Amino acid sequence: MPKNIKLAKCAGFCYGVRRAVETVKNLKSENPDKNICVLGELIHNSQVINELENLGIKSLKELPSNGDGICVVRSHGESPEVFEQIKNAGFEVFDLTCPDVKKVQQKAIELAKNGYYLVIVGKAQHPEVVAINANAIQYSDKVIVADSVDILEQYSNELKAHKKIGVVVQTTQMISTLNSIVNYLTPLAKELLIANTICGSTSARQTEAKELAKESDLMVVVGSKKSANTTHLAEILSDITKTIHIETADELSIYKSLINNANRISVTAGASTPPNVINSVMEKLQEF
Repeated sequence: MPKNIKLAKCAGFCYGVRRAVETVKNLKSENPDKNICVLGELIHNSQVINELENLGIKSLKELPSNGDGICVVRSHGESPEVFEQIKNAGFEVFDLTCPDVKKVQQKAIELAKNGYYLVIVGKAQHPEVVAINANAIQYSDKVIVADSVDILEQYSNELKAHKKIGVVVQTTQMISTLNSIVNYLTPLAKELLIANTICGSTSARQTEAKELAKESDLMVVVGSKKSANTTHLAEILSDITKTIHIETADELSIYKSLINNANRISVTAGASTPPNVINSVMEKLQEF
C-alpha cells in the first residue's frame, strides 16, 4: 500500500527562533567588518549553528576577558549579571531574548517582589530557566525550580508556612507537568497565583501533534536532542503511538523496519528545527 505521509502545520521555527536567526544574519550582513558572536548557542540546533559559524558568527562557550564587536544574548535570555559581564568585557550588547521568555522573567520578578514563594516549573539547568531564576532571586530568596512534585516535597513545610505561592512556567514545558505541580501546591497554599507562561506556539504544536498521533501508525519528531520542546514532543507522543525522535534525515535508515511497517506516518518538528531539515526528512520518507 502507498504510504500516507503528513506534515504537521505547526512544525519547525517558532516566531522567537525565526526572529533570532534572521536578526543575527542581518546583523552580520550589515556589519561585515565587525566581530559578531553569540554567548552560548543561539538556538538548540547544530545545523543552524554550523550555518552561522560559516557566516562568521561564533558561538562563545564563555566570555573572553577582552572582547570587541557585538555580543548577542540568545533567545533563552540571560541574568542581569551576565548582561553586565558582556558590557564589562568590551562588547556591545544585542539582546535577542524571546519576547515570550521576557514575559516569564517579568512575571517572576513581579511575584517575587509581591511576597509570593515563587515556584518556577522547568528544568533547573536549562538556560531559559537559569535566566528566569537569576532575575527572580534579585528580589527574593524564596524561589524554587522544580520539574516534578518530588522536588517540591522537600519544601512542603516551607511552602505551607509561607501561604502565598506564585507559579511561572518555562515556555517549552509540558502542560501535564504544570498540572501535576499545581495539584500538589493547591492544598498547601492559602493563596495560589498561577501564570501559565507556556508559549502559544508550544501549546499549539503539542495539541496538533497529539491529534495527528491518534490517527498515525508512526510519529516522526525532528529536532535536536538538546531542545527541550522537541524532547517533550517526543515524550508526549510516545504515550499515544510509536514515535521516533531524529535530528536529521540520515537517521531514518536506523528505523527502516518501523517505517516500512507503517502506512500512516505523521511528521512534526521542534521550534528550533529549520525548514531545510524538515524538507529533507519528508523527501527521505517518500523514498520509503
